[in-house]
Amino acid sequence: MTEPQALAPEAVSAQDVLLATKLRTPRPKTGWVPRDRLLQRLRVGTERELVLVCGPAGFGKSSLLAEWVRDDPRAVAWLSLDAGDNDPVRFWRHVAAALDGVRPGVGERVGALVSGAASTSFTVAVTALVNELAAVPDEVALVVDDYHLIEAPVVHRSLEFLLEHLPASLHLVLASRSDPPLPLARLRARGQLTELRADELRFTAAETAELLRVTVGRDLPHPVVAALGERTEGWAAGLQLAALSLQGRSDVAGFVEEFSGSHRFAWTT
Repeated sequence: MTEPQALAPEAVSAQDVLLATKLRTPRPKTGWVPRDRLLQRLRVGTERELVLVCGPAGFGKSSLLAEWVRDDPRAVAWLSLDAGDNDPVRFWRHVAAALDGVRPGVGERVGALVSGAASTSFTVAVTALVNELAAVPDEVALVVDDYHLIEAPVVHRSLEFLLEHLPASLHLVLASRSDPPLPLARLRARGQLTELRADELRFTAAETAELLRVTVGRDLPHPVVAALGERTEGWAAGLQLAALSLQGRSDVAGFVEEFSGSHRFAWTT
């Protein structure tokens, strides 16, 4: 991946700085277990224009997508968002930099247009991005994580413009805690949208048993697995924290008896 050039301190502004760690696929968490049924959905679903992975905090959205990125044969660019990306210049410069890692040259050519774009219109810069990617037939996927942090209408409008003119070689993957203000109904009706939502992201009984086995280091009795699965409602973060709490504990039944769904609200961030 192309690293941004260092600038003299007096030349650096908020929109000049690119944060390299935002462009890196997250590392797998300790105790994470493969979720083959969801990975298969992503393999098939990413043939469409947009994949939306939507669910509350702690449902394993980022971990799932990171696992898919590592296994997918296509070139995949990753961008993790933060609140500062409500600045549309910063948002699109990071998008261009992420894509530059798999399509060298995109960052320099599109980034210059983004920096000069008017605050209300990024049509020219996004058009240039579309043209750059359309010129290369090889497929590429762009994962944009934590899209729920974006509130700026200009960013939503410019991303919608990208979706309306998406080149055949580009597939967009958004992870969010809530539905983005994009034309999802239209995309759904056209068969251009794949959705993974909270009900599908919940751990199944088999996945729950495997996660607990890997984290605790031993198979747990079926009633324990079933009770924790039921009380967490398949919530990934809750199961992981319950499993960590069980490490080295002899009174498993006592822990499960005390454990309740109210833990979820204390752990959600």
